[in-house]
Amino acid sequence: GEHVIVATGTASGKTLCYNVPVLTALLEDPLSRALYLYPTKALAQDQLRVVQGLTEPLRRVRAMTYDGDTPQGSRARVRRMASIVLSNPDMLHVGILPNHQTWAPFFRHLRYVVVDEAHVYRGVFGSHLANVLRRLRRVCALHGAQPQFILSSATIGNPATHAARLIGEEATVVEE
Repeated sequence: GEHVIVATGTASGKTLCYNVPVLTALLEDPLSRALYLYPTKALAQDQLRVVQGLTEPLRRVRAMTYDGDTPQGSRARVRRMASIVLSNPDMLHVGILPNHQTWAPFFRHLRYVVVDEAHVYRGVFGSHLANVLRRLRRVCALHGAQPQFILSSATIGNPATHAARLIGEEATVVEE
């Protein structure tokens, strides 16, 4: 139930650290939802293949991307059907949060927010993401949810401080 930042080296299992609890939650409660944020559309697309590989045997768990390349005709389907939405901070800022009423069922059941590659979010990009995540937390609260944040990062020197600055709350550090 705590916010977590997993700050370990490359190929150390960070992706499993968030996929296992998310998939477990989705199997226990099919209404649960998760939002995965990546710094780029390309990384989200790469990770979509990983997540779909894990969810393929789980028929009721659907992972879909929602970004600038998502066709207009498919966006409502993503909102309605995706258990896991993979996106990026810009799309969250301009495409999802301003339209939170149409995303209300998703936000009402949002249990996890994953911020991958958290070490990338520094400087102006980091302050932008921090403000977007604060808006996300307010929108979730408006819809009755308080999601758990799971951040993953290559090893950084100050993971607790970095996570707290990004999400606006303390996070437990996992470094091994």
